Amino acid sequence: MPLAAYYTEQIASYNEKLRLIQKKILFVAILRMVAFIMGGVAVYGYIRYGDLMSAVASLLFLTGFALLIKWNFRLNDKKALMQKLLFININELDIVNDKANRFDDGQQFLSDESFGNDLDIFGQRSLFHLLNRTTTSHGTNRLAHSLQHPLSAKPDIENYQQAINILSRQTKIRQLLTAHGLLYGEKEGNLHEIKTWLNTSNKLHEAGWISIVRWVFPVLNIVALLYYWSTDNYIPLGLTIVASWLCIGLFAAYISGQHALLGKKQSILDQYASILKIFCGVQVGTSNLLQSLQSSSAKAFTAIQNLSRLSGLLDQRMNLVVNIFLNSFLVYDLQCLYALEEWKMKNRTFFDNWIDCVGGIESLNSLAGFAYNNPGFCTPVIIEEGLLIEGTALSHPLIPAGERIANDIELGRTNKLCLVTGSNMSGKTTFLRTVGINLLLGQCGAPVPAASFSFTPMHLLTAIRISDSLQHHTSYFMAELKRLQNIIVYLRTGKPALVLVDEILRGTNSDDKSHGSEEFIKKIISFNCLTLFATHDLSLSVLEKDFPGIVANYCFESTIVKEELYFDYKLRQGIAKNKNASFLMKKMDII
Repeated sequence: MPLAAYYTEQIASYNEKLRLIQKKILFVAILRMVAFIMGGVAVYGYIRYGDLMSAVASLLFLTGFALLIKWNFRLNDKKALMQKLLFININELDIVNDKANRFDDGQQFLSDESFGNDLDIFGQRSLFHLLNRTTTSHGTNRLAHSLQHPLSAKPDIENYQQAINILSRQTKIRQLLTAHGLLYGEKEGNLHEIKTWLNTSNKLHEAGWISIVRWVFPVLNIVALLYYWSTDNYIPLGLTIVASWLCIGLFAAYISGQHALLGKKQSILDQYASILKIFCGVQVGTSNLLQSLQSSSAKAFTAIQNLSRLSGLLDQRMNLVVNIFLNSFLVYDLQCLYALEEWKMKNRTFFDNWIDCVGGIESLNSLAGFAYNNPGFCTPVIIEEGLLIEGTALSHPLIPAGERIANDIELGRTNKLCLVTGSNMSGKTTFLRTVGINLLLGQCGAPVPAASFSFTPMHLLTAIRISDSLQHHTSYFMAELKRLQNIIVYLRTGKPALVLVDEILRGTNSDDKSHGSEEFIKKIISFNCLTLFATHDLSLSVLEKDFPGIVANYCFESTIVKEELYFDYKLRQGIAKNKNASFLMKKMDII
C-alpha cells in the first residue's frame, strides 16, 4: 500500500475511534449524573426513614458512581492516546507530502564550527527535522549526538542497520512509543532535579533509629486510638501524636528539601516508564542492539514505575487533610522518604543508563520511521579496506522526491579529489551536500536515497557555508581561513576524512585566489582523505594532468535555449564550458 494511502487510512480509523470514545464518554457522563441523583435520593431516604432498603440503595448507587468515575478516567486516557496517534499519522502524511515535520527542528544544536550548518543537519527543514520523532530531552539529545558524532566502526553501523530494518516494519508499536511519550509533558529541569536528588545523602538511613521508629509510632498510635475508643481517655493518643510530629519535625528541613527535588516528577517518570514498557513488546529478532535495549528496558521499567509511584505518594503531603491525618498516625513523610531512600540506594548507579536507554530507543525509533517512509532507499555497504565512496543514482534526502536529480559518485578507487566546476546555480554545492549528508546517514545506520551506496567510515570536514561574526570580531575571510586551518589540523592526525570545500578564498583577487586554491589542493591530497572541491576557477583543472589518478575533473553545465537558462543538474566528467552570470545580469536588467 502506498504510504500516503496507509496514513490516510490510519487517520480515518483514529477519527472513527475517537468518535466512538466520545459517545461512550457522553453515555458515562449521563449514567454518572443518574447515579449521583439516585444516590442522593437514597441517602435522603435513609436519613429520613432509616430503612434497610434505602441504606442498600445508597451503597449501590454511590459505589456505581465511583466506578463510573473510574471508567470515565479510563475513557479519557484512551481518548488522549487516540488523539496523539491521530496527530502522529497526520504528521507522517504531511511529511510524505513534503510538508514540514511538527516535531522539534534541532535549532539549538546549530554551530558554525561543524559540518552541521554546512550540510543542513539542524534547523528548519534540516535532516534532524526530517528524522525527529523524539518526545524526551534525552531522545532529542541522543538523536542530535548520533548526527554530530556518527558511528565509525563497521560492526556498530551494521548493528544499527539491522535494528533499524527490524524496527521499521513494526509501525504500530513505533507509533505507540511516540504517542505515549507525547502524552506527558517534560520540563528540562525535571531530570536534572531527580539526578540531584540521587546524589543527596540518606539522612533517615544514616539515623539508624528511624528504621525502628517508623514502625513503632504507627503501632503506638493505633493502640492509643483503640484505648481512646474503649475508655474515652485521649491523653495517651495525644502524647503519641505529639511525639510523631516531633519526630517528623527533626527532619522537617530534610523532608522539604527532598520534596523540592522529587515533587511533581510523576509525569516525567511515567513518560520514561511508558516508553520502556512499550519497547518491551518490540519484536527484536536477531538484532543484538534491540535485544540489549529490550533487556535494559525490562529492568528499568519496573524500577522507574516504582519511583514514579513513590514520587506521587510524596506529593500527597501537600494535601492538608492527608498530611495532618497520615502524619499524625503513620508518620507518613518519614515512611515515604525512607522508601525513597531505599529505592535510591538500590538503583542510583543504574538510573543514568536507564534514562540513556530511553534516549537510545527514541533515536532508533526516529531512524526506523525514516526508513519506513522511504522504502525505495538502499542500505549502504560498509567497506573497511582503503578509503572509498561509491554511489549510483545518489540524490539528496531533503529535496522532495519528485524533484530529486540523481548522480553517480566514485571517489577513492581511481582518484582522491574530484574538482567540480560549473556555472552559478548549476548544482555544485548541492552535489557536495548530497555526498556529505548521505555519508552521514550511512554512518548512522540509516538507508540512503540511492540505487547503491558503498563507503568507508570517515569523518566529515566541510567549508561550504561560512559567515563573518561581529560578536567575535571575525571577518568572512578570516572565518574561512580558520575553517580551512581546522581541516588541516584534523587531517594531520592521520584519521580518514571526507573533505567538502566550496569555492574558497572568495575575498581575494583572482591570481591570489587561484594560487591559494592550487596550493591547498596540493597539500590536501597528501593526507588520508577524499575530497570534493567545487570551484569556478577553471585554471585549477590542469591539476588533473599534474596528478593523474589522484585529481579528476567533473562539472555541471547549464544551457541557454530561446533566451531561457536551463540546468539538468547532471554530473559529467570534464571541465565546465558554459557561463551564465553575464546572461542573468542582462536578463534581470542589471547590465
